[in-house]
Amino acid sequence: MEIFETERLIIRGLEEVDKKYFAELFTDPIVLEGIPQKAFTPIQITERFNKSRNLTLRDLSDQKCACAIFEKGNEEMIGLALFLINEHDEKELGYRFRVDYWGKGYGTETTKGMLKYYFQEMNENKVTADVNIANISSVKILEKFMKPVRQFFNERDNCIDRTYELTKENWIKQK
Repeated sequence: MEIFETERLIIRGLEEVDKKYFAELFTDPIVLEGIPQKAFTPIQITERFNKSRNLTLRDLSDQKCACAIFEKGNEEMIGLALFLINEHDEKELGYRFRVDYWGKGYGTETTKGMLKYYFQEMNENKVTADVNIANISSVKILEKFMKPVRQFFNERDNCIDRTYELTKENWIKQK
């Protein structure tokens, strides 16, 4: 099921053929360093993958979902668009890419597309995002669209995170 497209990307639900690349995004130490996150075990990968398969569009509003990101014309999954819900029950966006696809503007393009989807299709009034402040590339991406609202020590991941947010009203003004 396709969720949305951008100029160069297609974001769709996960399919069985995507599992290899999905696993890479949860085990590659270079990818995980910027989050930071411990590598998933094979059982955790299978559980998380199966939870995000066979999504309906309604699921994007009701639960945490991982969706596949593809370059148009490329059959290999290059990353994940994460439709999340934070501890305050607010919609949160996230993304991660395989290392070979870093530095190509896909994070910016995905963030822009996700914000448009949240505000236009899901009719949300606010979207948030948390980032490890040491992940400079993601900080730069989020600062293009959102404003920082708090910084805190993330005990689970042992890092300092910053929360960003964007309201629908401010998104409309940016356009």
